[in-house]
Amino acid sequence: MPIPSASGVHSRSLLRDDVYLSIREAIVDGTLAPGERLRDGELESWLGVSRTPIREALLRLARAGLVIAQPGRATTVAPLDAPATLHAQQVAAAMHELAARLAVPLVSDTEIDAMEEANDRFAAALDADDADAALAADDAFHAVFVARSGNTMLAEVLEQTTPLIRRVERVRFASLAARESVHQHRAIIERTRAADADGAAALARENWLTLSRTLAD
Repeated sequence: MPIPSASGVHSRSLLRDDVYLSIREAIVDGTLAPGERLRDGELESWLGVSRTPIREALLRLARAGLVIAQPGRATTVAPLDAPATLHAQQVAAAMHELAARLAVPLVSDTEIDAMEEANDRFAAALDADDADAALAADDAFHAVFVARSGNTMLAEVLEQTTPLIRRVERVRFASLAARESVHQHRAIIERTRAADADGAAALARENWLTLSRTLAD
């Protein structure tokens, strides 16, 4: 299994969430490819932690659909699954629609400016063919509504669904097809400045539903 070359990158006091996030990000960014076998010893060497938090992280990743864990057999990175990704996309679209509807009446001018800045970074990352930076900027754009909504359950649901979507979106954000999202973001910002919660919510939902075109290609 090709794991990152750095070893012991975390201290022994690493929180379980950090182990989970490290492995999850390696799966999402393709460092750990679909079908790769995940060996406890190699993960211990890479992360610098004991086997217990690693096994707990793998169980969480299995529940999220990112790894396949078979008791007594190998644990492997799950293949890309179009139906599962579409299901996650549908849930995420509904959550972001709700976040926009709740957030728009409360969002500040400073937060809207932050959304514009994130979208500018998103566009620049696409121009530079930097999928990682594009995903980070897209996350920052949508995080404004999620945080301002005041509904903590939204973040919890999105934590479960977004990684499945991001694995596929890396392909989309490496192509010109992602340019559509730049314009969709601008439209969302326009409706937000106009205090149009329903309009912004509808556009946010549509923005997340465009992933189905990538899966269909």
